[in-house]
Amino acid sequence: MAEIPELTISPEKVCFIIMKMRQFDAKEAGTDPDPASNAADDNAWSVLEDTSDDPVVQELSSVIRSLNEDEQIDLVALAWLGRGDDSLESWDDLRNSAAEAHNKRTASYLIGMPLLADYLEDALSQFDLSCDDLEMDHL
Repeated sequence: MAEIPELTISPEKVCFIIMKMRQFDAKEAGTDPDPASNAADDNAWSVLEDTSDDPVVQELSSVIRSLNEDEQIDLVALAWLGRGDDSLESWDDLRNSAAEAHNKRTASYLIGMPLLADYLEDALSQFDLSCDDLEMDHL
């Protein structure tokens, strides 16, 4: 069996991004007809709405932008791996493609990718890693 490649991004960081993406994915497009109403009156449903100034999106963007270039490249390659663009056996090629595509819009690219959390989880499993097995006390 082939040796599993080493990641430059820690699994804990990937799992934190997965957790935040799940929070973001749980939100829906704005539907509150009276956003100025009292939150108690509408059972605070507005916290589940996806808005442009969403703190979850801002935190995700900040976390992804704070990663060094190699970590960002790994994160994109992991997303592509989990999406099925290539196999773990071709990790070097996949990572090279991610490096060639790397730019300053990595955060918005990844946040805009439907099913990103699922893709990252699937990719981690191909590395024999699971967020369930990691301690998430720190990032």
